[in-house]
Amino acid sequence: MLARRNWLLRLSVILNVVILLYFGSHFATKNGAVVLIEELQASGRNLASIDMPAPPQTDGPQANDILPPAPPPQQPQQQQQQQLQQATVADGAPAVVVAGGSNPDEGMPPPALLPQAAAPAADPAVTPAKATSTTQQQAQQSEPTEKTLQDVIACHDRSIEPRTAQRGDYWVLYNYVQASESYHCWESVTYTTHADYTFLDNLSPMLERWRGPVSLAMYAPGTDFAPTLEAIRYARDCGSPLVAKLVTFHVFFGARHVPRVVPRPDKATLPAANCSRPAPWTNVTASALYKAQKGLLYPVNVGRNIAREAAATHYLLASDIELYPSPGVIPDFLEMIRRQDKPLARPNPKVFPLPIFELEAGAVLPPNKKDLVTMLKNGTAIPFHKKVCPGCHNVPKSKEWMLAPESSGLHVFHIGKRLGYFVHWEPIFIGTHRDPLYDERLSWEGKSDKMTQGYALCVLNYDFQILDNAFLVHKPGIKTLKKDPQRAMLAGKTNVLIRRVIFPELKVLYGTRKGCAV
Repeated sequence: MLARRNWLLRLSVILNVVILLYFGSHFATKNGAVVLIEELQASGRNLASIDMPAPPQTDGPQANDILPPAPPPQQPQQQQQQQLQQATVADGAPAVVVAGGSNPDEGMPPPALLPQAAAPAADPAVTPAKATSTTQQQAQQSEPTEKTLQDVIACHDRSIEPRTAQRGDYWVLYNYVQASESYHCWESVTYTTHADYTFLDNLSPMLERWRGPVSLAMYAPGTDFAPTLEAIRYARDCGSPLVAKLVTFHVFFGARHVPRVVPRPDKATLPAANCSRPAPWTNVTASALYKAQKGLLYPVNVGRNIAREAAATHYLLASDIELYPSPGVIPDFLEMIRRQDKPLARPNPKVFPLPIFELEAGAVLPPNKKDLVTMLKNGTAIPFHKKVCPGCHNVPKSKEWMLAPESSGLHVFHIGKRLGYFVHWEPIFIGTHRDPLYDERLSWEGKSDKMTQGYALCVLNYDFQILDNAFLVHKPGIKTLKKDPQRAMLAGKTNVLIRRVIFPELKVLYGTRKGCAV
């Protein structure tokens, strides 16, 4: 009986201890302190390590086995979050709690992860700009998104760094004197052209109408190099401010005609030009050039290809420096490209020819198609080369083009082909870097320098998408056919070269198509 009473007394003491521990743990948790049980769990121990009287040994469960269940084991991150939520300071600000370890920095979250306020966790897959209501998202999805030029024109920016390179028998100083303004490949259209320094008087009037980037290849062999640099400086310093802003000059010369001194690109425009003196290109005859003295032919297609390949923009107008575009071509053309009018959706490769006209000497350049048509009617303007080679620049639907009233912006007026009556057409057009280059074996003196490219365009089934309101006018002064025995002899040799060498190569490389001819 006494033994039984002692056993009950011991059991009562044990139950009281357990109850006190339970309520103490519950009370401590409610008040936010780190209690003994949590410390023991964090350190890897458990309730079995508490020194208390051992219960009598039995085979089955006893009363003191019924304890509050221990919280399930937490992952370190979960435990850390729980401690951060429980641990507060007197003013209610969150306190930093060390998750474990003897180093006070161990287990501490970065400052950016410390809780600042109770807020639902953001979905990492949703950016703030897209975190809108379902109704707003549906409305945004239903609204058509207007495409930008960058969306429509798939291109990559090209390097504009100065570099020296060989091109066949020629040395080329690419980007030798750079324009101050640069463009992404989709932002504009580059006028690409070629010249020797005696033609630089055309830069200012051409730029006043074009007002966009220009890539100009200058032929400067031997002693022509020094006056070429002087002319570039004069055009930049004394001419239109658009020259320094928009024109990038490349210089090339034959390997057997290298100048004695070639300054580095950063020294090429020094010293500044003396604007009180006449321009270097005034009162200079072609016979005075090094080229003429050495009997060199003008490598027109080398210059064309250099200027084309160095152009920074995707679209380019490969032209001659004496041809001045109608004002506003660039913004109107790019807007047409952005709109993607129906003719542009045709699967064939395409270029955009600009009709060309000559003006009477002293004539004022027409600012628009309406004024041009007036000049055509009164005879102060004529189709280009009408008196020299009418078939070379006869544009399909040219009469209908002149009769069509001028409209706002640019559109495709007619899609022509280089076939039939137009088989020898030499169009000047807005194209891209993907179009065939010009054959560099052909010279200006030998003529027919664009015919081989025209054959390649024909065989490749290009669409010639003629624009309704854009055009080119030649520097005032109508050309007439003059007999030149020397040039006639060179033209004959060129025709033999094309027929016997170049044309067989073109048929192998591009194939043939019915109606296409050189």
